[in-house]
Amino acid sequence: MSAGIRLVGFAVPLLLALIAGALYSPAPLDDSEADDIELSSLPSLPGWATADLPDFSTYDDTTDKKVAFFSFLYPRIVLVNARILIQRQYLMELGQKDKLTGEELSWLEQQSERLRVEVDIGSDEMFDMLARKLDAIPPSLVLAQAANESAWGTSRFARRGNNLFGQWCFSEGCGLVPESRVDGASHEVANFQSPYQSIRSYIQNLNRHPAYRTLRNTREQIRQRGSNVTGHALAQGLISYSERGAEYVEDIRSMIRYNNLAFYDKQYRAKIGNGSDAPQLMEVSTAAEDILLPTTLNSE
Repeated sequence: MSAGIRLVGFAVPLLLALIAGALYSPAPLDDSEADDIELSSLPSLPGWATADLPDFSTYDDTTDKKVAFFSFLYPRIVLVNARILIQRQYLMELGQKDKLTGEELSWLEQQSERLRVEVDIGSDEMFDMLARKLDAIPPSLVLAQAANESAWGTSRFARRGNNLFGQWCFSEGCGLVPESRVDGASHEVANFQSPYQSIRSYIQNLNRHPAYRTLRNTREQIRQRGSNVTGHALAQGLISYSERGAEYVEDIRSMIRYNNLAFYDKQYRAKIGNGSDAPQLMEVSTAAEDILLPTTLNSE
């Protein structure tokens, strides 16, 4: 899928294309915060979050391009994750209450609908399932996939649609038509108003689609052991992200290793901690962009 799913022929290839497309949820195409369910403790987005994607094709030096690419995306990944963890913390607080208000039940219902949890609202099963889905994704995995899927931010879909992960949509005019789309297919590659929205939608997709259940289960198991969740560990859950399967997973893991993206995971943990400190999460969610940069970059 790095260059779009390329299929030839007609009937069987078309069916495969439609099945593969089901792995991608329709993306929000405006500046609304539809996937950030209303919550008083969730601050407004800082203005820098919705900045346009820089033109990374202007870099002649590969190392400089990579540094610029990672430096632009990393603060936005931290911001998305911090906002998810604020909501997760609220979920945990509700799970400890003996009785829930109508407003709290409504919030849980909206989260269940967004994350595709179809069980009784307020039940123990609902809390367990939401806790498994309402969680962060390590920056190393996001950075590696963004680089892979968008050709380091230079692909047509990245430049014209702020789409860093090849996400599809299925209504006419919702995005850009792939040049390799077979006759009879209707999918488009979604447009986003900003790279931040692309990151947010991508993380939501990993958090709710059945194809990535293994990724979520791995994350939960690592959490329960009290260990650090890493992009390398979660990459095994991307087997359905591309028709290349295990080969794609190894490509993502190789990108994490080769570009030392574990560094960003360590920086992220230093900034976020275990994701349960409310003041810390609020500070991150309202910080200036340069404050969220890794310390070695921030000090230069």
